[in-house]
Amino acid sequence: MPNPEQPISQFKSTRGLRRIFSAFFYSIDGFKSAWKNENAFRQELVVVIPGIIVAFFLPVSPTQKLLLIAVLVWIIIIELINSAIEAVVDRVSLERNPLSKNAKDFGSAAVLLTCLLAVATWGVILYPLFHFW
Repeated sequence: MPNPEQPISQFKSTRGLRRIFSAFFYSIDGFKSAWKNENAFRQELVVVIPGIIVAFFLPVSPTQKLLLIAVLVWIIIIELINSAIEAVVDRVSLERNPLSKNAKDFGSAAVLLTCLLAVATWGVILYPLFHFW
């Protein structure tokens, strides 16, 4: 139950099935906006989508396939969160500020760590397939 002392956004809805449908379409709008406005999102999809397709055909266990796909999807998730942080920072002020820089750099660092995790995961799972010595 919402706290009566907290203001409630007029954009928040709490009505069952309608809220679920609305949330779905807001998510679609988010993907469309990210595709249109975020170069990094498009660049990452160019790697992630083929990677997901390749993962399906690799001779590894279903669990390993899930891990390979999951780390790629994490890249997209973290990039979307990073883009949201950047949008909020820019909405507050376009003025250069060390705190704004920190917020954007932290988001970027999260994307980098996710990419490194994906590379490490793919390396660990694929190494035995290509290790011939």
